[in-house]
Amino acid sequence: MNVRNYNIFFHLHTVSGIVISVLLYVIFFTGSFSFFRDEIVNWERNDGIMSHTAMQLDVDAALDTIAKSYELQGRTIAFKKYYEEAQVNVSLSASQDTLLPADKIPGAFFYMNQNDYSTQSYQESYSLGEFLYRLHFFAQVPYPYGYHLSGFTAFFFLFALITGILIHWDKIVSNFYVFRPRAKLKTLWTDAHTALGTIGFPFQFIYAVTGAFFMLQLFMAAPNMYAFFGGNRAKMMDALEYNVPEYEYTHESLVTNQSVSINDYIEKATARWENFNVIRVEVLNYGDAAMHVFVEGQLDYNKRFTGIGKVCYEVNTGKIVYEKNPYTDTTYLDGVKNSLYRLHFGDYGGYPLRIMSFILGIIGCVVILSGVLIWLTARDKKNMPEKKRRFNNRVVTIYLAICLSLYPITALSFLAVKLWGSGMNFLYYFYFLGWLALTILFIIKADNKFTNKYTLLSGSVLGLCIPFVNGFTTGNWFWLTLANSQFHIFFVDVFWLVISIIGLYAFTKLIKKKV
Repeated sequence: MNVRNYNIFFHLHTVSGIVISVLLYVIFFTGSFSFFRDEIVNWERNDGIMSHTAMQLDVDAALDTIAKSYELQGRTIAFKKYYEEAQVNVSLSASQDTLLPADKIPGAFFYMNQNDYSTQSYQESYSLGEFLYRLHFFAQVPYPYGYHLSGFTAFFFLFALITGILIHWDKIVSNFYVFRPRAKLKTLWTDAHTALGTIGFPFQFIYAVTGAFFMLQLFMAAPNMYAFFGGNRAKMMDALEYNVPEYEYTHESLVTNQSVSINDYIEKATARWENFNVIRVEVLNYGDAAMHVFVEGQLDYNKRFTGIGKVCYEVNTGKIVYEKNPYTDTTYLDGVKNSLYRLHFGDYGGYPLRIMSFILGIIGCVVILSGVLIWLTARDKKNMPEKKRRFNNRVVTIYLAICLSLYPITALSFLAVKLWGSGMNFLYYFYFLGWLALTILFIIKADNKFTNKYTLLSGSVLGLCIPFVNGFTTGNWFWLTLANSQFHIFFVDVFWLVISIIGLYAFTKLIKKKV
């Protein structure tokens, strides 16, 4: 590579990396914990459910429960299971029955427990696992600005990745095996940045591409919506197979010789295809002559990576009016959509893949930190004006305080939800104000080495307390949860034990080396 191109790529890499560094660190740190979103949610709720991909809800009993609070006539009622937890999403459309009183017509959304049919609003059911998951794409920032911010961060991260590889391309093999821990500080950070960045490149590239795709869909879809669908969003969503088939409401009552059981239709759909797991059920035009039952599911990932199946029954006749076979009707569109989701969530390879993804995510955090520290040490020279040196140091001090404070406040939040409960308002105030307080304390201290050591120490000590606080408050000690096959609860306790022990070991090494 000639000198001119090298300098262009180097400056692109540096500028794009520095601009997005704090945002990218938050995405990688919280995104790493998001691989275990379901485990964290179930640990927090003390719900030791067995892992099930398929919905376990008795829909008939659920409808009877909902009918006590809502008039169901004329509604579309959707039950969706996105995660491995006891709750499912329930959405009720506005009723199309014009004879109902006005206060009975509006729609609703809530969560329903599959075991006892209890319901919670979104705010009431908000959990720490959900909070961390949503923080990794800045969903707490008002829509759509948070989504777009995370999307553009992922997009610029692609620049940093590609230009970083191009910079090191000529010596990528030889530099990969070089690590000089006893050399000067800039060399140490450079070696760590190069080696860890190369190791994590495929992982980081996948997440940059898929993250940008998910969060910037509006920008990508809008031109196509107008170019191919005349600005009609509904037609575009139909073409992308996001919408459920629609059937016109007839305003005539459903006539049948026996009571309608939605469970029977679910059982029929499950029996149609081997290894088929139902994840979505919609009852269209409830109680009307045009009532239909739509069932969607997917095949086990160990049987077929992309296998989305759908079937729709007309209740009046019991006939199938729409069907998509997950074995034979999988399209290119299905492959693209499902592959992007599966690659991003890393949920198709079980715990080994998710644990490896967590490790690579934390490696990504180290790469980001080392890149910023390289930038600082390269500019901390005697020939640079003192004012600029102080400014650069101040910028990195603030940066490290913001980023490294995430570890202790996350550990403290795990303790808080066990001791004081959860909910959206509590988590927002506790996490963000706690994070702000720690950040301000470390900025005031203005000692990067102190920040590095004591965020690591405090986070690890707090993390070590998590399984014991859980045991004292719930009686679910990790050895008991393992014996009782409550693996989600067991995993989170042991997960924090391992992280904390590694963190304390790293802290002792920092103390000995006085880094």
